Amino acid sequence: MNRNIFWCFFLLLLSANYSMAQITNKRSVIAYYTGDENTIRKYPLASLTHIIYSFLKLEGDTLAFIRPEQQQTLRSLVALKKKFPQLKVEVSLGGWGGCQPCSQSFASAGVRQKFSASVVKLLTAYGADGLDLDWEYPGIEGFPGHHWMKEDVANFTELVRSLRSAMGQRYELSFAAGGFTRFLEESIDWKQVMPLVDRVNLMTYDLVNGYSRTTGHHTALHATEKQPEATDHCVDYLLKLGVPSEKLVIGAAFYARVWKNVPSENNGLFQPGEFKTMISYKDFGNELSTANGFVSFWDDASKAPYSYNARKLEFATYDNERSIAEKTKYVLDKKLGGIMFWELSGDKFNSGLLDQIHNTLIASQK
Repeated sequence: MNRNIFWCFFLLLLSANYSMAQITNKRSVIAYYTGDENTIRKYPLASLTHIIYSFLKLEGDTLAFIRPEQQQTLRSLVALKKKFPQLKVEVSLGGWGGCQPCSQSFASAGVRQKFSASVVKLLTAYGADGLDLDWEYPGIEGFPGHHWMKEDVANFTELVRSLRSAMGQRYELSFAAGGFTRFLEESIDWKQVMPLVDRVNLMTYDLVNGYSRTTGHHTALHATEKQPEATDHCVDYLLKLGVPSEKLVIGAAFYARVWKNVPSENNGLFQPGEFKTMISYKDFGNELSTANGFVSFWDDASKAPYSYNARKLEFATYDNERSIAEKTKYVLDKKLGGIMFWELSGDKFNSGLLDQIHNTLIASQK
């Protein structure tokens, strides 16, 4: 081959690959992560745009670590950016059961201001890229026994306003939002909050949860008459409010929820039962296997898988490779900001659900 032709072909190929990467990278792929500094290196981190290290706590008026070893873990996560320059590392405040003082503390303008300053101080000290607020939930009941009040909604808005003022545009600011109707309608002043944040991470999982007495899809993509709570219901609600699609990040579950004492009718779907346990995706091969008595099914209306064990009378709801591909395609079709998941420690090191997200994004560019 003529040298000039070779170099023209090479540059054209390089340009095409770069363009494909640029298009793909417009979609955020965000991993919540609770693990240690060593295990994370076993995952395909080149497929991620963000790691959200979870969780930190509110201590008085300050963002603080829960355990001393978290400091070194955060340093190690930030150090990964040298090898993976596309990666941003954020920290998350709260989580289920982790925001007990939030309602009362953030009612104070002084606490909000000091907290915002402490966030900037921590991010600067560790070289991290932003904060994700995971207050479950402003203005409605969340973790049993935690204080809440209707004024939380306005106080959350003021907290976000204070954080953005302190953080400027140097740091990213996001929040985790319940994917269910009551949260959407009662917890957030969307028109005030969304212009101030980079994105909202929609927890479109646990839509049936440990308090549910009837089975269903805990992370359905499409709503149906029997499954009104679903990803598309959440997204459509926010789009109708005028929230920019590029600021919406939908959630996927790297775990199953299992119910016991579930009747066999409809293979356990939409039946009474008692919540039993959660199972990480990496353990599906053993725990939810045919050898263990489970048979898998697919609900094409909801685009959601489930399994039933007729011998044990157990029902499992989860995301798998097929539903993850459907969710990723939905992100592209709706021109959303991306997809996030709880959480990376539940995935397999190779050929897992993160790989499925990546492969679906790449395939869409071909």
